[in-house]
Amino acid sequence: MPRTPIWSSIAAALKEEIAAGTYAQGAKLPTEAQLALRFGVNRHTVRRALGALAEAGLVQPRRGAGVFVTSVPTDYPLGRRVRFHQNVLANGRTPSRRMLRTETRPASADEAEALALPPSSLVHLIEGISLADGVPIGLFRSVLPAERFPNFPKDMTRLGSITAALADAGVADYTRALTRLTAKLANGVQAGHLRLPQGAPLLRSVTINVDAEGRPVEFGTSWFSGDRVTLTVVPE
Repeated sequence: MPRTPIWSSIAAALKEEIAAGTYAQGAKLPTEAQLALRFGVNRHTVRRALGALAEAGLVQPRRGAGVFVTSVPTDYPLGRRVRFHQNVLANGRTPSRRMLRTETRPASADEAEALALPPSSLVHLIEGISLADGVPIGLFRSVLPAERFPNFPKDMTRLGSITAALADAGVADYTRALTRLTAKLANGVQAGHLRLPQGAPLLRSVTINVDAEGRPVEFGTSWFSGDRVTLTVVPE
């Protein structure tokens, strides 16, 4: 097995400390000299570790002032009712979503099965970027039955919220019926949208959400930045 580069181990240790609150958002990290002494390496190695944190959007160097924490991972609970806007607001941040793709087309076999639809039924496909304080934290893809929600693409564009768009369509509440979590590496397109280096760690969540009667209303896939989001499983 290849050895993990020491700069990568240093970056991982600092990431954990930022996530744990040792260094809060806006806080200044120790100097390169202090970190070099702490980890027993030269300043070049520390500089490379800090560069990796900067590429991930966690810190920002300021000339003559030091390196400061710009982003603390968003705590994202995975309970029966998962609402992007509520989760981000609960962290004291401002949520937003940027649409990348909206289309209506025949469902794939997997989509039809997940939504309990006849083969080739029409579905709406919505893709976009989820942001907290303007920083991209994940990508999302939502697939919904077009016959039941004919106006969903327009409502989603207008409201910017899946929950609000479903409420407009008469679904006042929905819950998570299934979740699958998988670790992935960002491809070039994902890395570009999330402002991450290619190959950065992602957490993929595949979900089926159902209404109060148990009918599937959404087949969703999200790719969260592993450095910017902490997924927490909340039993209910």
